[in-house]
Amino acid sequence: MEIREFADMHKLEKILSNWALATGLAVTVKGTDGRDISRSYNATDFCTKLTRGSSEGSVRCERCDREEKGVYRCHAGLTDFNIPLEADGIRVGAAVGGQVLSAQPEEGRFRHLAEDLGVDEDKYIDALRKVNVRSEESIKAAVELLGETLNTFLSVQYERSQNGGSLQKLADGAEKTHQLVEQITEKTEALKALQNKQKILALNASIEAARAGEKGAGFSVVAKEVGKLSEQSTVVNKEIENLVVSISEAVEAMKR
Repeated sequence: MEIREFADMHKLEKILSNWALATGLAVTVKGTDGRDISRSYNATDFCTKLTRGSSEGSVRCERCDREEKGVYRCHAGLTDFNIPLEADGIRVGAAVGGQVLSAQPEEGRFRHLAEDLGVDEDKYIDALRKVNVRSEESIKAAVELLGETLNTFLSVQYERSQNGGSLQKLADGAEKTHQLVEQITEKTEALKALQNKQKILALNASIEAARAGEKGAGFSVVAKEVGKLSEQSTVVNKEIENLVVSISEAVEAMKR
């Protein structure tokens, strides 16, 4: 199950955009395959272009992506987060981001890191100076709020999509039942016509049997049985008509 299958992506993007604007933290939403399914907000050059842009940095970052959960300190010294996203108890993706500092950085340490990663030191430090600094408490509070907001949003969206599907199935079922009722009605009318013919046949048979006297005694018995069958069919037909009316009323109630 993927988020795009049931969630309003425009509303999801709005939540991410407003949260990123209010907190200054980076954020994006990834699907269960690890690929981005939303835009990336507040992404820093320090992380995306330089750290992940180097082969060694990319390996280290991917390891953090796989192994770290919640709020954590990444290998490069920035504070990141990984929030599991669920709908109806099923994992549907993750909100990841952060890319902020929880304290003013020691530039010497980051120069050594740039050397390890094979990144230009001056560019690395220049990008580092543009990274937002937030207290650890405010970062954790912001991440907790985002997690609750996104998971609540996705649960509501999933529930709505499921209910919508059920209602559509119910409507389709009601329409199909309505069509069957019409078919039954048509068959009932045909049955009425046959009953009338049976009655006429039974009446004619009785008349002919009376004219034949004793020779028509056996035929008279058959005529009476045909007449009885016609009467029984009339009773059954009436019951069918009543049933059709009840079904029709129930179907109409379902369609309202």
